[in-house]
Amino acid sequence: MPHLPAIPPRTTRSRPLGAITALVIAALTFAAVTLVAVASSHPAAAVTKHRVLFDDSKAETAGNADWIISTSIPDPTAQKASPTVETDWTGAISAWGVALQKTGNYTLDTLGPGKTITYGDSSNPQDLSNFDEFVLPEPNVLLSTAEKTAVMTFVKNGGGLFLISDHTGSDRNNDGADSPKIINDLMTNNTVDSTDPFGFSVDLLNIASGYPTAIADSTDPVLHGPYGTVTAGALYNGTTATLHPADNAGVKGLLYVTTATPGGTTGAFFATSTFGKGRVAFWGDSSDIDDGTGQSGNTLYNGWNDAKATDAQLGLNATEWLAGAGSTTTPTPTPTPTSSCTPAQLLTNPGFESGSGVGWTATSGVIGTSSGEPPRTGAYDAWLNGYGTANTDTLSQTVTVPAACSTASLSFWLHIDTAETSTSTAYDTLKVQVLNGSGTVLSTLATFSNLNAATGYQQHSYSLAAYAGQTVTVKFTGTEGSQLQTSFVLDDTALSVS
Repeated sequence: MPHLPAIPPRTTRSRPLGAITALVIAALTFAAVTLVAVASSHPAAAVTKHRVLFDDSKAETAGNADWIISTSIPDPTAQKASPTVETDWTGAISAWGVALQKTGNYTLDTLGPGKTITYGDSSNPQDLSNFDEFVLPEPNVLLSTAEKTAVMTFVKNGGGLFLISDHTGSDRNNDGADSPKIINDLMTNNTVDSTDPFGFSVDLLNIASGYPTAIADSTDPVLHGPYGTVTAGALYNGTTATLHPADNAGVKGLLYVTTATPGGTTGAFFATSTFGKGRVAFWGDSSDIDDGTGQSGNTLYNGWNDAKATDAQLGLNATEWLAGAGSTTTPTPTPTPTSSCTPAQLLTNPGFESGSGVGWTATSGVIGTSSGEPPRTGAYDAWLNGYGTANTDTLSQTVTVPAACSTASLSFWLHIDTAETSTSTAYDTLKVQVLNGSGTVLSTLATFSNLNAATGYQQHSYSLAAYAGQTVTVKFTGTEGSQLQTSFVLDDTALSVS
């Protein structure tokens, strides 16, 4: 819907009055950067590594699909043993794989084309009994009876199963079966339990677009996991699931399309369940795991880093939960100190009190003083956007995280003020990202919008321990639409190490 004109001209300001924008930008930017870092490089969990097997035996690269973590199959580390950016591995879901690999807490494998899914076959090194979690990223070939028995037994005995669907009619190899049909067939036509074992069915729908939103549940380990907080998903032609709690009381919808009732039985875009000793997760669109890069010749979309969604956080938190660590294992930093770490706060001019040009690189007028958007403390803040016209503001700082420090925490206070009246559409956004020295985005920590507007400042903090020993840039990017202002104001930032 088009924006309505702003009522009072509080949205209009000259850049010299950058306090409000600076505060909002600073806050949103910091939050975004925090979420990005968390999403792409969650610290490794203690004790043993989690073993995850990604499937590529069911035509996951047919047509424009490229649902592999690496072209090196079965072992992605043969392409690059220690990847630092998602392009170090080739595949449209390499961002997912690289993010897990960087934690040091996962062993990843791919079941390649021509292979068979087994459980209990000691002669098969990729037998499901050797893994904690099995990922089916939009399968395009029906599983055989023996394979369905293997998968269902694996889950019943304690394994984690990640089912990723696409819209009805997405038969990429033209064999008469698309992912909704294949997933429903697994659940209703197997030799272990065909009586709705997971408590949901995949809807035969093609929903063109939208941003399904998360339910309010602060204790859910997938929505509020070690990789960050999940607020929304993205639809680029996908589907939903219908829940049947009478068949399985453990089924739970986590994200719902906007036309559905949150927590209801219809319109679930992301759902979790249990079966026997195991766990199950369902995702209604494969575009959400797509990082926009892969093998040449494919048409891909960067849903993983969609600015209006938190797909990376969702995928990584769910992976952790399915592997058995989502609610029981406390994350610990991956780096092992090689020398003593001196506790310190690393950001220069963290409260912006030294004015512009000190420590931060920012769009003109972002760092300043203004009575319109007062700082949390002191006289200065970072105010991004707030003009009520189409514009982009940025705020960034490059910092080296000491290799000897096992803890690195980015924190900031953010205030978001808006004249937007919509309760469902994110017209203006603030992205928080972590970049390498070449300017490549390593991770998008978070995306804030006019929908997150609130009175006062809220503090956000995220672990950057995965970047120990690296020089990275924390960047906040505020983008405002053509009408009705939204201000992102940051203050009192810090990057503390110990």
